[in-house]
Amino acid sequence: MASLSTPPLRNGLVVGGGLVVVQPLRKRHCAGCRRGPLALLVVEGGVPRCLDCVDLGHLVFLPRGDTALTRRAREESALSAVVVRFDRRRGRYERQGVLVEEAGLARAEERCLADAEARRWRRVRDAGRRAVEDVRFTEAFAAEIRRLFPGCPEARARTIAAHASLRGSGRVGRSAAGRALSEGAVVSAVVASVRHVDTPYDQLLMSGVPRHEARRRITARVERVLRDWRDAPA
Repeated sequence: MASLSTPPLRNGLVVGGGLVVVQPLRKRHCAGCRRGPLALLVVEGGVPRCLDCVDLGHLVFLPRGDTALTRRAREESALSAVVVRFDRRRGRYERQGVLVEEAGLARAEERCLADAEARRWRRVRDAGRRAVEDVRFTEAFAAEIRRLFPGCPEARARTIAAHASLRGSGRVGRSAAGRALSEGAVVSAVVASVRHVDTPYDQLLMSGVPRHEARRRITARVERVLRDWRDAPA
């Protein structure tokens, strides 16, 4: 999902161009007509305005999720706006969908229905291609684990590789370093596995031991397992 840096707004525009509408996190009222609390607003002149006051009240909301429909709805609409909401945890605005003209959305839906089957087969084909790529990468990751840690059982190496390289997981195997099979990324994946599988680390966390203290307590055991795996004959 695309995101916008904080702050992304200036008089109802994304810095760099494009209309933006905000889903506020707290109750806000329009500075013009005083209506509220507002489900959607535009920041104009540093103050909140309702959609009617900024001439966007006739637009309809299309939630994010269908990329083709969103793109076509914006193409079919003379006027559109991106809807964002601030994510406190990530410290940035994130897209929630778009506002488009109702007639434009209807035309976009017709276009999507017309080629829905073709797009479905394209998704199936792409999913198959990604699955093959994932299998090859997991095998390469496991082979690199075995090269660095020849004493690591083959089944364990495959399990570590599969866990670390799961698509969409955000784990080390999906990072740029992981995709490049850098030694640091591979070692990090192995250390994480040893920590959770071969030590009482998880039990320490569940008993209320702070993470840093729990890691300190199991450091020697992790290092012993890694040393045994690393020093074993190939």
